[in-house]
Amino acid sequence: MLEIFLKTLPFFAIIGLGYGAGRAKFFTPEATGYLTKFVFYFALSAMLFRFAANLSLSEILDWTYVGAYFWATALIYLIVTAVAFARKLSVEEAAIEAQCSVIGNVGFLGVPLLVLLMGEAAIGPVMLTLAVDLIFFSSLVVILITGSRDGRMSLALLKTVGIGLIKNPMIVSIVLGFLWSAFKAPIPQPLNDFLSTLGGAATPGALFAIGASLASKSAERMEVAIWLSFSKLILHPAAVAVSALWLFTVDTYSASVMIAAASLPVAGNVYMIAQHYGVAPARVSASILISTAVSVLSVSLVIGWLT
Repeated sequence: MLEIFLKTLPFFAIIGLGYGAGRAKFFTPEATGYLTKFVFYFALSAMLFRFAANLSLSEILDWTYVGAYFWATALIYLIVTAVAFARKLSVEEAAIEAQCSVIGNVGFLGVPLLVLLMGEAAIGPVMLTLAVDLIFFSSLVVILITGSRDGRMSLALLKTVGIGLIKNPMIVSIVLGFLWSAFKAPIPQPLNDFLSTLGGAATPGALFAIGASLASKSAERMEVAIWLSFSKLILHPAAVAVSALWLFTVDTYSASVMIAAASLPVAGNVYMIAQHYGVAPARVSASILISTAVSVLSVSLVIGWLT
């Protein structure tokens, strides 16, 4: 367990460095925004494309894995939504809280961390997890918020969701990588070197950006934030473990990667959605702050147990 903690410590130390830079105003919110854009659109995209281009979709596409992760995630989504409705919250607020409970920082934190700790074989399962999060649940929150405001479903709403998916660089880079892989064409050495160099900036850049963005977050509505952090760090991986190991019988290694991915803290893009639609941004901000701080220990404990 100590060995796992020491391996994860440098990742969280970079997050802490970013947080310190943000709190000291050495790294302004505007600078953080531009760093996040660089990582999101360039460095992380290069990393994901390179990973996908060296994989075969037919080899990693496991519908049992997808089903196990989807149903466990949907269960927690429904539980947190029910709790929100019991507190007389609106559909919009319930959707945002449910999003906090299931969408972890798989892209920025999970990809580099889990590949390092669990080996390169974790790339395929992590990308499947990321795809389910992006395609299903990140679309669902937009549908629920926009649909509740309009009072109905519409083609314009579905068009908005579709365009959002097409424009997401993580989805685009993964799809393009698998298309390249489908043609069984080797990556030319200059291109491979370019992708390796650019993709190498994804891990430190993403971790630093996470920390710097946390510096501007506030810890309001603590009791709700603690509940949502508990749902994300404890309930979500527990439900995934039951689903993967007993209900769907996913192979042990892939199940371990799935559970580890589910144990990651609340993703920063949930805050972006909350801020964009004006739905409980302070609540989401506090959830990200608390879950990320606790995950320094909780992620190590989960991975240590799995290994």
